Amino acid sequence: MVYIFLADGFEETETIAPWDILLRGGLDVKTVGVTGEYVTGAHNMTVKSDISLCDIDAKAGDMFILPGGMPGTTNLDENEKVREIILNAYNAGKYVGAICAAPMVLGKLGILKGKKATCFPGFEEYLEGAELVREHAVRDGNVITAIGAGGAMEFGFTLLECFDKNKANEVRRSMQYEL
Repeated sequence: MVYIFLADGFEETETIAPWDILLRGGLDVKTVGVTGEYVTGAHNMTVKSDISLCDIDAKAGDMFILPGGMPGTTNLDENEKVREIILNAYNAGKYVGAICAAPMVLGKLGILKGKKATCFPGFEEYLEGAELVREHAVRDGNVITAIGAGGAMEFGFTLLECFDKNKANEVRRSMQYEL
């Protein structure tokens, strides 16, 4: 099970592109409404979440994803339950992913110490102890980070690779991402 956390102000491309790629890869993906059942993105696109934050079965999750965007990232970072779920998932060896500004949440939790990571320019100060790299998406162990909307597709493929590299390559080709 893959959970994508949605808070008002999320960046739409950073949510929809990876979500679609993971679904094409055959994974069970649920969106989690952090700020309500209907969540409105940074560019006024509204998404109906699959489940609410209080109904999440974190133990059933294999991957937990935080889209960026503002104030979406701030809304995620200020939610104690989100922070608790992410930290517990990381400590249990489950995959945690964050894109754009959202790696800030991981950095403030201490998850990025000693790990390669990337984020939207200007948020590096929050990636406490990380080895900063400038790539669209980077995986270091069970942590996947990405730079922003321009890296959303690569983020999605990198997330899918955590489960099945061959399937990720197949989806890449089927979407004409790689010819």
